[in-house]
Amino acid sequence: MYDLIISDIDGCLSPEDSSPMNLEKLAQIARHNQLAFRQGDRPKLTLCTGRPIAFVEALCRVLQNRDIPCVAENGVWLFDPRDNQYSMDPSITPDQLEMVHAAERLSLEMFQDQGVTLQPGKSASVTLYHPDPEVIHGVIPVLKAAFEKRGWQFRVSPTLFYINCDLPQINKASGIDQLLMRTDIDPKRTAGIGDTSSDLAIADRVETFGCPANAFAEVKEAADFVSQFEQIDGVLDFMQYLESQSDA
Repeated sequence: MYDLIISDIDGCLSPEDSSPMNLEKLAQIARHNQLAFRQGDRPKLTLCTGRPIAFVEALCRVLQNRDIPCVAENGVWLFDPRDNQYSMDPSITPDQLEMVHAAERLSLEMFQDQGVTLQPGKSASVTLYHPDPEVIHGVIPVLKAAFEKRGWQFRVSPTLFYINCDLPQINKASGIDQLLMRTDIDPKRTAGIGDTSSDLAIADRVETFGCPANAFAEVKEAADFVSQFEQIDGVLDFMQYLESQSDA
């Protein structure tokens, strides 16, 4: 019934903060993928996240993903493990890259005194971080006003500790479109899981969408399956749910 599971990372496979990953449960998913690639009798799991591409490549290898591209930086990049290649979305223009670099400089000038930092490793987006959610969420209206004043087109969306500023044509849905085009996987045979507003773009592209218990309210409303468990336990619960649907 399903060929592919497309999973967010932060708040799903891993905590969004710097807490350690649950290696035992990641190993369960890695064993699932090993069997999926060897036997072809269960859906393979790949990644779709706002994290930088280097982070995504590392977790792709941990999860034993051998030949399904992973979406990084909210759709900016695809990492393809089949040939170890990195591909930026072809719609991104040189002018937009210049706008991104200018927005990085402006963000530091405006908010560095508040302890706000930039997530390193981003190429065509800007991500601001602060360990206090109240501080990071308070930045949003000021940041949006500064972008509008300069005519910079960014989609500004929060997670718990981050603000993602993405190019208007780039999101997780556009990244999934690139992924499916490369693999010829039928969208009707895909499932996805996420927890924050940016993951609604995953919901728009997959046949069945789930979320862990820690998901934002609007994500739960869009989900076909809401786990009673948080983070990676919710992912494993969703995978069991998909298996039960296939057996039905």
